[in-house]
Amino acid sequence: MVQAVPSFEAYFERRPAPARVGVVCLGHHLYWPQFAGLREELLGNYEVFLAGVRACEVELVDAGLCDDPLSGAAAADALVRADVDLVIAYLATYTPSAHLQPIAQRTGRPVVLAALQAEAALDYARATTYSQLVNDSIVSLPEICCALRRTRLEPADAIVGQLRDDPRAWGRLRQWCDIARVLHVLRRGRLGLMGHVYEGMLDMNSDPTMVTGQLGPHVAHLELDDLAAEVEAVDEAAVDRQLALVREIFEFPQPGSDPIAGLVDEGELRWAVRVSVGLERLVANHQLAGLAYYHRGRPGAPQERLGSSLTIGCSLLTGRGVPIAGELDLKNCVAMLILDRLGAGGSFAEIHPIDFPGNFVLVGHDGPHHMAIAAGRPVLRGLTVLHGKAGRGPGVEFAIRHGAVTIAGLTETADGGYRLVVAEGESLPGPIPATGNTNTRVRFGPDIADFLERWSLAGPTHHFALGVGHQADTLARLAHVLGIECVVVQRA
Repeated sequence: MVQAVPSFEAYFERRPAPARVGVVCLGHHLYWPQFAGLREELLGNYEVFLAGVRACEVELVDAGLCDDPLSGAAAADALVRADVDLVIAYLATYTPSAHLQPIAQRTGRPVVLAALQAEAALDYARATTYSQLVNDSIVSLPEICCALRRTRLEPADAIVGQLRDDPRAWGRLRQWCDIARVLHVLRRGRLGLMGHVYEGMLDMNSDPTMVTGQLGPHVAHLELDDLAAEVEAVDEAAVDRQLALVREIFEFPQPGSDPIAGLVDEGELRWAVRVSVGLERLVANHQLAGLAYYHRGRPGAPQERLGSSLTIGCSLLTGRGVPIAGELDLKNCVAMLILDRLGAGGSFAEIHPIDFPGNFVLVGHDGPHHMAIAAGRPVLRGLTVLHGKAGRGPGVEFAIRHGAVTIAGLTETADGGYRLVVAEGESLPGPIPATGNTNTRVRFGPDIADFLERWSLAGPTHHFALGVGHQADTLARLAHVLGIECVVVQRA
């Protein structure tokens, strides 16, 4: 039976990345005997809140009502057992800070405080103590923030707003659910490291121990020989299926102006497709969430052809949520993973030539790209030279989706810490060079030269992740809970 080949859209379609969010409802047990029905009404409001969090498409762990220190401790134990990525505390009414303290302390997870008032305002002519308590979400927020900070458990965020019909407040909560997706993969993920850094790129060097210690993922050390073994095990039927997929996804245009970028050689295409299947096997067998690789290669050496034929497979995997960074840029692999789990893509990129009359810069690279955010179908060109690298083979070319974009570079500081360098811009329509590389026209702020000066002086690596949407606020909040610095060079 012949299997149907999925369309471009179907192949890259994904559900939101997983996250496990713990939610608690904070109240005060002394109110219940004093005000009949108050507890039940507040729990009804809590159900509205839970429905809103569920709509963010996360795995929700409901730890229930915490209305005294003992119930707070029991909720903390339940959230620890569930191994949540983030805790959201819904302040249903006034609650003493001791009810939340054990949750923040025992889970060790970021805690977001949500003081969402049930009604827009009191009906002052009919107001009662009961109706005030129904709307007292804000009262204990300063107390809780003070208590957490005094015990070195600073809250991740405090959100004040309305329980219903409040886009600002619920937008922030959705943002935190997206951050939880990043925390989920960083805490549990495995990143492959295969090869060595491109010679002379001093900004690329990374300490895998510090990646694990400060950011979370385990770094698995692999050899190109591991990939070679997987490629050797691929059968011809699998190559045929993958080749049909590649022909469905890519366009194969006539050569453009670049003499090294021509038609794709059929033999090299089939080999690159075989390598892409082997790469998928490598990722699956080593349970990788991402991979950084580089193989310098020597002309005629056994692995030269393998090391220079990875772009198709890397781009297919990156577009499906397994970011792969070239030139062994482990830090940029993490940056790409972060943007991907935020739903923003995250393509491997660097600064290319400036268009001074148009006041924009080309942003792209010759390596793996996030094909799910491409503007139209990507192009395959046959490259006779991989500039600065050994070998030859098919190159992937496209621009990313037009509209709002963000670039995020993860770099190491002189003291061994990490810093996110972030800028927001706009992807513009227009032609790109026919070089078999990605290139996107991006405008940053009123003057491109001024922006690039400020960007460079912030000390990013020369590689960064390019994603869709404006993500600076989300990335700044993520950096805060990771305990790393964030420099926002440009907001749109």
